[in-house]
Amino acid sequence: LSQFAVKPCGRLVRPVAPTRIPGRYLSHQEGLPKLPVPSLQQTCERYLATLEPIVDEEELSHTKELLAEFQKAGGVGERLQKGLERRARKTENWLSDWWLTTAYLDYRMPVVVHSSPGVVLPRLEFSDRQGQMRFAAKLIAGVLDFKTMIDNETLPVEYLGGKQLCMNQYYQVLSSCRVPGLKRDSVVNHAHRSRPPTHITVVHNFQFFVLDVYNSDGTPLTVDQLYMQLEKVWSSSLQTNKEPIGILTSNQRNSWGKAYNNLIKDKTNKDSVRAIQKSIFTVCLDAPMPCVSDELYHSRAAVQMLHGGGSRWNSGNRWFDKTLQFIIGEDGSCGLMYEHAPAEGPPIVSLIDHVVEYTKKSEMVRTPMVPLPMPQKLRFNITPEIKKDIEKAKQNMNIMVHDLDVKVIVFSHFGKNVPKTHKMSPDAFIQMGLQLAYYRMYQRCCATYESASLRMFKLGRTDTIRSCSIDSANFVKAMDDPAKQKIEKVTLLEKAVKAHRAYTDMAIHGQAIDRHLLGLKLQAIEDLTSMPEIFMDTSYAVANHYNLSTSQVPAKTDCVMCFGPVAPDGYGVCYNPMAEHINFAVSAFNSCNETNAAHMAQRLEEALLDMRMLLESTPKAKL
Repeated sequence: LSQFAVKPCGRLVRPVAPTRIPGRYLSHQEGLPKLPVPSLQQTCERYLATLEPIVDEEELSHTKELLAEFQKAGGVGERLQKGLERRARKTENWLSDWWLTTAYLDYRMPVVVHSSPGVVLPRLEFSDRQGQMRFAAKLIAGVLDFKTMIDNETLPVEYLGGKQLCMNQYYQVLSSCRVPGLKRDSVVNHAHRSRPPTHITVVHNFQFFVLDVYNSDGTPLTVDQLYMQLEKVWSSSLQTNKEPIGILTSNQRNSWGKAYNNLIKDKTNKDSVRAIQKSIFTVCLDAPMPCVSDELYHSRAAVQMLHGGGSRWNSGNRWFDKTLQFIIGEDGSCGLMYEHAPAEGPPIVSLIDHVVEYTKKSEMVRTPMVPLPMPQKLRFNITPEIKKDIEKAKQNMNIMVHDLDVKVIVFSHFGKNVPKTHKMSPDAFIQMGLQLAYYRMYQRCCATYESASLRMFKLGRTDTIRSCSIDSANFVKAMDDPAKQKIEKVTLLEKAVKAHRAYTDMAIHGQAIDRHLLGLKLQAIEDLTSMPEIFMDTSYAVANHYNLSTSQVPAKTDCVMCFGPVAPDGYGVCYNPMAEHINFAVSAFNSCNETNAAHMAQRLEEALLDMRMLLESTPKAKL
């Protein structure tokens, strides 16, 4: 999800915001380089280095033997490497299809909590339906304004350290939807059809409506027109005794795949489902959630964006397979959630930044008083079997809701400003804070995932920055060691931060290890050869058990993205570093006794403050 920019400064790099230059999409895409396949030896060496702080010596020496065997001339590693290189020559991107399938479409856990991120936007000032409708109308107009740039291919091309970035993901998020399958899902995109969709879906009180957002002459509806249409939706969906059909999309994917096939046997249901799938995006008009104190507000809003709060609240007011769902509560809560298969965070955040700016503008357009057709209510015929599926989905959803613990904190002591004063990458500084917090809680280091963008390459998605390194382990162990001098601790922190920057730089240039190892593994499956032992090794399992799954998602808007943990005993940590504060979202599962989101958030605050104090109370170390 993270978007890094590269500027050479010595051998290291520092993140800067991508610059945007208008450009035609397709001609721009043609000029992008292909994702490289790193050398086998380089990946094996780097893999061993990342294992050192997280596996014991016995395991490590066993893995060294396996890797030596794997790399032998004429051996299995070389054969798989050649296969990957062939694949890279023949395809636009050797990884992207494999990644979409393995990371998303083959994944059978519910998309809710386990895959789809939520975004919490700043709380709005309204507290009634008029305010809710007014803001929703402005938001829809803002998204349509962004869509115009996508449709006309005038979306500014993003650059990262002078290199153009792949803009493909922007063209995948509107008019698209995930479709469940019995064993594997798929994604449909209607944006590129000869007659692209002109409607959005609006959900209120668990009832779905098709709302045309363009006039017959192709111009988008004005904010006033949208407001009037939303009022009609509101007043024709007052009774709430309707079955929350949308909750079916929150189920485990195989169960939902079965229920889906059953649901669309009926023509009315099939047409309704198709209308949702084709819509440009979905707007969820939510009922107010239970009141909480201002301090807890962000955490409560985060769970509303992630899962809707359970079947009693807004979880039925969703179609979780929809790529983009904007959520606007009657109580001023506002945000969105997105289905992760088509895109990462940065394109979504660019869209958010655009829309939030748009909603702040005052309306100048005079609305023509043309009578508009009534938004069309989508009908569903609920058989006893579908009713049973809905009840089961409600139960499962409520279990998930009770299990997820989310803590959002606004770290107000400092933002990007402090690390920058000390010539450190803010992202690397925050990641070292996370390493320190985790070490203080568990007295050990753990495999840590931070996403790095591969958008420098055609159709690039992500690779993993492994934030836990030999250098980070040396720093966290020394930090609370009374025998160590402050100056030594500062040197170790600087070294850890530099190592993180170097790994980040490597990752965004396509030289990290995780996707390469995955590629070798998938190549072995494709070649129908027996699985190489390095992938059956305990070390590989430990390396891929991410107790910390993290992402930096910077935005101009004062928002924060959140997602669930990827391991049952892990944490999900997402953060938006602003100039003078940092928004953090920390998630954990209540079913795990060892993890606690609030404790982790508190330890993170303490770690960052202690690191600042260390830097400020130590005479400048000679670099």
